[in-house]
Amino acid sequence: MNKPKSRYKVVIYDCDGVILDSVESNYVFYNQIMEYLGRPEIDRDNSDARRILHTYSFNDVMDYFFTEDVRREEALRFAKTIRYRDLMPYMRMEDGFVSALDQLKGYTSLAICTNRATSMEMIIEDFGLTGYFEFVMTASQVTHPKPHPEPLLKVLDFFKVKPEEALFIGDGEVDMQAARGAGIPFISYKSHLPALARIQHHAEIVRHVFSV
Repeated sequence: MNKPKSRYKVVIYDCDGVILDSVESNYVFYNQIMEYLGRPEIDRDNSDARRILHTYSFNDVMDYFFTEDVRREEALRFAKTIRYRDLMPYMRMEDGFVSALDQLKGYTSLAICTNRATSMEMIIEDFGLTGYFEFVMTASQVTHPKPHPEPLLKVLDFFKVKPEEALFIGDGEVDMQAARGAGIPFISYKSHLPALARIQHHAEIVRHVFSV
């Protein structure tokens, strides 16, 4: 039987919205801060707020919600006391993700590029993902998180590959913009963003990676 050949040397995943359905955990996290400050909960019908809290880095989200709040620094200090592990019950791994990793591992390198800052190590451990990813790029490792291309450019540098030799799977506008800035082919997961392909399931990533 012929060994399948990958079209890419590196497949890079965003975390929130691609690896994990974490929208509820983000609401829980930031609503705890709102409650601490005596502010109303985030309006779940506000699509702009949902987009920001789901895809941007922690510092950018805090700027969005609290930049005009005189208690912003107090909010930042309180946020750092919230235990990420307490948010795990509100997260769910996307269907078919581990199966896709099992099929890709050994044929292409695997990486993560996320705007999360400090919780990825815990997520990898708690969701049984240890050993799959050769490199994990977080917002804490860069000066400019996504949508800036810096995180993805650092992934390319780590693997010593050209942009066209990598593939980035994301679900948010910040992912698309970062991929475009880095020159990396982009696949849109469960979204209608302009992309090389728009997919609904991780099995489609496997078929794309191994297609001629």
